[in-house]
Amino acid sequence: MTVTALILAAGRGERMRPLSDQTPKPLLSVQGRRLIEWHLLNLARAGVRRVVVNTAWLEEQFEPALGDGARYGVEILYSHEGRDHGGALETAGGMKKALPLLGEIFWVVSGDVFTPQFPFDADAVRRFEASGQLGKLWLTGNPPHHPAGDFGIRDGLAVREADEKFTWTSLGLFRHGFVEELMADLPPGTKAPLRPYLEAAMARRALGAERWSGAWTDVGTPERLAALNAQDGRQA
Repeated sequence: MTVTALILAAGRGERMRPLSDQTPKPLLSVQGRRLIEWHLLNLARAGVRRVVVNTAWLEEQFEPALGDGARYGVEILYSHEGRDHGGALETAGGMKKALPLLGEIFWVVSGDVFTPQFPFDADAVRRFEASGQLGKLWLTGNPPHHPAGDFGIRDGLAVREADEKFTWTSLGLFRHGFVEELMADLPPGTKAPLRPYLEAAMARRALGAERWSGAWTDVGTPERLAALNAQDGRQA
């Protein structure tokens, strides 16, 4: 089975202004590498060979920066939402547009989260394939800027209501069927958020969930970016 990945890199990054006025968030430097490069290298280390990067804001910068992916050990394909549709399609719209480029099972990860030890584990893929689930999310402890969390975990499944909720890391595994079944009425090229489709999968008891206890940061503001670089002793 060929496992592919979609790195979400199309957003404007309003909270990261003024840095994102000139550079897309995934191309900002964290601890000596562009944010997106951490994902590319970790995916390659895990044996993922095809990575789709969706783009919109300042999308002309991605191909000169990343090329065809050979330097990272992957093949990069680009899903150009800005060129084709005039702007970012949000997460669900981005997944729907990119689906023809993705394998039957694929990772999804946001290009603006920093999680340098996430393994993109082949064993996790095999367990997911055997589970019959449509998707699986990795959840982490709630950061100060998101104290209420997103979802709970019950019997290995993501649930909307729980006594304890966690924050989605923007890392997940999905099947083609997640998009084909749950987004059947979403025309390709349509802007749409992902959460309603995650909740539809939860209603089917078809969305797995697991805790991620490793390092993770939503690099959403200049302050968080500066804090990460200060830990490393380098600057963006």
